Amino acid sequence: MFKANPGYKKLYKGQYGFSFSPDGIVLAPRAMIEILSECPWETRDQVNFAVAKGWIQLVAAMPDPEYTMELLKK
Repeated sequence: MFKANPGYKKLYKGQYGFSFSPDGIVLAPRAMIEILSECPWETRDQVNFAVAKGWIQLVAAMPDPEYTMELLKK
């Protein structure tokens, strides 16, 4: 399991800074789960179920200096 090191801010989906806008128009998440088409449908459904229940959460680790700059832009 990944744990953010000291000096990093853990951002959860829905928190300020979890998404960014590379072109100033479109918002993109900093973290996501990608399920490839080769993944068996049973596994895909189990992952989707776990995400929907909140058992699997999207988390991004952002270095403190970068997070501070994001807050200053706010």
